[in-house]
Amino acid sequence: MKQRSLRDLLYEQVARIGKAVSSPKRLELLDLLAQGEKSVDVLANELSADIKLTSAHLKALRDARLVTSRRDGKYVVYRLTGSDVAGLWVTLRQVAEEHLLELRLAVEQMAAEPNKLASVGRKALLEQARRGDVVVIDVRPQAEYEVAHLPYARSMPVAEIERRLAELPADKDIVAYCRGPFCLLSDEAVALLAAKGYRVRKILDGVSEWQAAGLPVQRATDTAATPERGRPGRHLARDNVASPTKTGGK
Repeated sequence: MKQRSLRDLLYEQVARIGKAVSSPKRLELLDLLAQGEKSVDVLANELSADIKLTSAHLKALRDARLVTSRRDGKYVVYRLTGSDVAGLWVTLRQVAEEHLLELRLAVEQMAAEPNKLASVGRKALLEQARRGDVVVIDVRPQAEYEVAHLPYARSMPVAEIERRLAELPADKDIVAYCRGPFCLLSDEAVALLAAKGYRVRKILDGVSEWQAAGLPVQRATDTAATPERGRPGRHLARDNVASPTKTGGK
C-alpha cells in the first residue's frame, strides 16, 4: 500500500469516531451510558425521542465501536465499550468549554447562582466527606449510584428526597451531585432542600469527571473499603468541583 493511501486509511478510521459523536443526541447518549447500561426504552425517554430515532443513534455509536448491546428478555440494553469512552465525552466537553464562548456562557448561566455551588476542591470535599463533616448525596437514580458513585456519598434520588428528609442531618452541610455539569437533577435537589431549611450546595462534577481527574470512586460491588481510583485525564487534572470551565477551574 502506498504511503499516501496508508495515511488516508489511518485518518479515515479515526474520523469514524468523529462522525459518530457529531450529533448532540449521540453525545447525550454517551453521557447517559457513562452512568451505567440502559435499555433503549429508558434512553429514548431520557432523550425525549422515539424508539426508532434513538435506535438509529445507538446504531451509529455501535458501528463506531463506542457502545455495545445485549438482549435482556424483550429489551435491548446498551452500555459503553470501555471507560475510555466516558473519558472521551468528558474531554470533548472540556475542549468545547475551553474554546467555545457560547458554551462557556451557557454553562456559567447554569451556575449563575454562586450560593448554590460548593467552592471546596475535590480532594478537600473527599476529606470532609470521609470525616463526616459534610453529607454528600447522589441524586441520580439508584441503579446509576450502584454502578459507581463518589466515595462516602449516599444514594438519595431526587424523587425520593422529600419523603426521606429524616435521613439528612439538619446541623451539617449537604452537597448534592448528579451526572455532571449538564445535569439539572442536583438543582432540583438544592431547591427542594433549601426550601426545607437545609444548608445545601451542589458540585458540577459527576462520576465521569471524578474518574477523569484520577480520583477514586466506589461501586456497589466493592468489597474493599478503599475506593477504586480513576485514571487521570488530560483535561481534568485540575482539582476544583465548583466550575469545570477555564474561568473557574484551577
